Parts: sequence; C-alpha cells; structure tokens
Amino acid sequence: MSGTGTEGTEEHDAQGDGRPPGIDELLERVRAGYPRVEAQEAYDAWRSGDALLVDIRYAALRERDGLIPGALVVERNELEWRLDPRGSHRLPEATGHDLRVVVICNEGYASSLATESLHRLGLHRATDLVGGFQAWRAAGLPVTTAAA
Repeated sequence: MSGTGTEGTEEHDAQGDGRPPGIDELLERVRAGYPRVEAQEAYDAWRSGDALLVDIRYAALRERDGLIPGALVVERNELEWRLDPRGSHRLPEATGHDLRVVVICNEGYASSLATESLHRLGLHRATDLVGGFQAWRAAGLPVTTAAA
C-alpha cells in the first residue's frame, strides 16, 4: 500500500481527472446495476407475496406523511444489520439472499444507495422504488396515518 490516498481511484474516476464522482454520477452508476420498480409494480409484488417492502424514512417523515400498510419499517442506519440473512441481528423476515426487497425512502434517492449496500450483502434481488414514498402516495396506493 503506497499510502498516497489514490488507491482505487480508477474505479471512481469517470471524469479522468482524479476526482471522485459527485452524488448525481454515483446515483446513475448505482441505479444502472439493477432494475428499479414503479409504485404499482412494488404494490403488486407485495400483494402477491413476491416482495418485502422496507420503509427507511426517518420517524418525522413517517409521522408527517403516514405509513405504507404492510411495509416493514427499518431505520436506514440499521438496514444492513436487520436484513442480512446471516446476521445475528436480522429480522425474521430476512429469510435468505433470494429475498426480493423493495427499499422505500421519501423520494427515491437514499433508497438507491441503500439498495446498493444490500446488493453487497448478497441480496441480489433488492431494488428500490422510483420516486419513493411520494410516488407511492401520488399513485393513490394505500397509506395510513402513523399510529398515535
């Protein structure tokens, strides 16, 4: 290891100038690695039992905007620990690496990065919802108010 701080930059240097990618480029790269789903497709997959919906929005957004009935709420900072099928802190729903997980954030940005992280854990069917919770709600799909 040379300790120059440039190790691995070839992989991250799309500009060819040694700079790491910006967030827009990073999101584009991440999203190119898997098919994302629209709200109706996510809903249909959940209803048929083919997908686990995972809401990673923080509590204030869930309280403000409501909840998706049937979605598992997992704080973003716990996501990998809770969904790793081999992890000691996994949830009962984390049944295996073939589990189809649809990650839902507020607008579909943080969920893309979270999905990439799940792929690194071997959850190869993980995806995220285009437009996030806001797209779900705009599509007229079920939403309930947060429990008081």
